[in-house]
Amino acid sequence: MTSVDKAESALHSHVTSVKEDVMTGVSFMIPFVTIGGIFLAVAFMIAELPFTAATTETVFEAEGTLAWYIAEVGNLGLTMMIPILGAYIAYAIADRPGLAPGFILSWAIQQEHIIEAAGLLVGFSADGAVAGFLGALVVGLLAGYVARWMKSWPVPSVIDPMMPVLIIPVFTTALLAPVVIVGLGVPIAIADDALTTFLEGMKGANALLLGSILGAMMAADMGGPINKVAYVFGVALVGDQIYGPMAAVMIAGMTPPLGLALSNFIAPQKYSVEMYENAKAAVPLGLSFITEGAIPYAAADPLRVIPSAMIGSATAAATALWFGVTMPAPHGGIFVFLLSNNAFVFLGCIAFGTIITAVVATAIKPDFEKTVADIETETGPNTQAATQTDD
Repeated sequence: MTSVDKAESALHSHVTSVKEDVMTGVSFMIPFVTIGGIFLAVAFMIAELPFTAATTETVFEAEGTLAWYIAEVGNLGLTMMIPILGAYIAYAIADRPGLAPGFILSWAIQQEHIIEAAGLLVGFSADGAVAGFLGALVVGLLAGYVARWMKSWPVPSVIDPMMPVLIIPVFTTALLAPVVIVGLGVPIAIADDALTTFLEGMKGANALLLGSILGAMMAADMGGPINKVAYVFGVALVGDQIYGPMAAVMIAGMTPPLGLALSNFIAPQKYSVEMYENAKAAVPLGLSFITEGAIPYAAADPLRVIPSAMIGSATAAATALWFGVTMPAPHGGIFVFLLSNNAFVFLGCIAFGTIITAVVATAIKPDFEKTVADIETETGPNTQAATQTDD
């Protein structure tokens, strides 16, 4: 075997290992997504009943109501899923010593006040930016590799029992905290500010172009900082009684989980068993305008899933603005579609974006079983039982 072949083999082995580590994080994250999405969907449904004191827009303000309690539990699930992703990616790499650093560091870069303080160190206002699931994915890998490196340290026998529960978690967290907070949080905040300024300059621009940009942003990180910039832009215009961008943003935020779930249902051979189960939760999440339902798909295969979702969302949002669809409500998804000036076109745009997302994702993703076969060549036949797909 030549040196080039050896290098290619080593690279392929490393990429395969990283994918397996990420899939471990995704599999542990999915129950949190499921709980969060179902509880929020139920809360929104209850809030729309005539005898309740809340609506889908005010459910988190109606403290003490049944809808509020259920929504709070659902929100906890969707909040916890991001650090869980980072924690179990690190766990897959370094076992128990990587778990706590992965969780804490992934949680830290989701805290607005921490990122704000880090931004001030370099003279920049973070203005509410957080790192999102992509940041947690990177943090999980970093924490895992650093913790695994520390596990190889030669230490006296008297210290060895303390390594996995004390020394490695503490030192990994201390070493990476400034790196991930300043190195991930601040650049994301700067990018946030630039995107907001860019969108402010797009007011009144060509509807197709503005819709495409807003739609692609909603799907780019699925609830992360880029998504939030587009959402806040739409909400701000609602305050000015301009309702078109809000409709585009809402439609674009609903299509990624719906489109990827549809792809999973029609082509289950392209997804793992865990993803097929996630599809069942992604449907109520998408209908509730919770783009985070697509995160497990994006975390497992970002290079194919994210472009697919962006294409579908951009198409749906551009179509909505082209037809002049409006939405005065800043949230609610399918539960507020009757508030649109053209409810049937609103639903049609969602369906259109869902189909586009599903078609693109199905077309560019390889069969999952073929990918597993490649892995089994290197790791042996034991992988097969854990990665069979439903037909």
